[in-house]
Amino acid sequence: MNNQIKKINLNHSFIFFLFCNIFSIITFKITYFTISPLICLFLILTIGISHGSLDNLKGRKLFQIFGINNFFIFYLSYILISLIIIFLWLIAPSISLVIFLIVASHHFGKEDTQFLIIENSYLNQLLFFLKGCLIVFAPMYFNFDETISIFKLLLIDNESFYEFLNIVETNKILLYCIILSTLASIILFVKNFELKRFTIFLDYFSILIINYYFSPLVAFTIYFCFLHSVRHSISLMTELDKNNLTNGLKIFIKKAFPLTILTAIFCLLGLYLLNNTYNFDSSILKIIFIGLASLTFPHILLEYLIEKNEK
Repeated sequence: MNNQIKKINLNHSFIFFLFCNIFSIITFKITYFTISPLICLFLILTIGISHGSLDNLKGRKLFQIFGINNFFIFYLSYILISLIIIFLWLIAPSISLVIFLIVASHHFGKEDTQFLIIENSYLNQLLFFLKGCLIVFAPMYFNFDETISIFKLLLIDNESFYEFLNIVETNKILLYCIILSTLASIILFVKNFELKRFTIFLDYFSILIINYYFSPLVAFTIYFCFLHSVRHSISLMTELDKNNLTNGLKIFIKKAFPLTILTAIFCLLGLYLLNNTYNFDSSILKIIFIGLASLTFPHILLEYLIEKNEK
């Protein structure tokens, strides 16, 4: 089963790499080609959000381990954590952003790579984090001003924060960070080498390509929806049916649909309320990034608790 997952993900990474190259060339040749933030929101609320829409099944598994029968507590806890994250973002946006980027870097690096790595050492966790940092550093390196504009739209008005980022940018620290992330990918690739680990470099070059050609929002949407979310969804499909991936896909869609729709409804409601105060595109950016932060923390916490208690 593990070899099957590696092969599927290698094929997926190769297709994603081709898609990034072809799509980048096409859009580069078309003058004034833009992708609306509304399209990014639609993709994230469908393909992106769906990869976490089986958290209720994982929560049920966790509650069985803990011997808790009242499953209503899971939904209450999940929603409460999400609301706390939104509240903390409103009162301390700079700190919340930094913590979110750190946690997200480790999450992306780990979930995009751990199917290749059996050993769960502290070194591997560090390498996962450094590898995942590319998602944060690449848009800042290639599109620094646009990335700063997004940060400002996320309620961050701390001048010291931006002064620090300007120092980082002018002293080429971002380039050194990307080099460090590159070294982490190389180490993960050569450790216990096998050909299927070439997935790591296909993903690496894909991320650089989309961040070079597209705005930070579009690049993140492409990565989050078509690499990270699809990869996580594939692992869920194989869990649902180990022998038939097509049937696993059908089961996944059926089980993920209710929570995906419910989450999308809440996000659209939030968009409607925000649009009364901010312009439409600014409201979309707040929903995407602050909303994802509020969902990412309980999602990661759930994954951690299951991993820890299953061992």
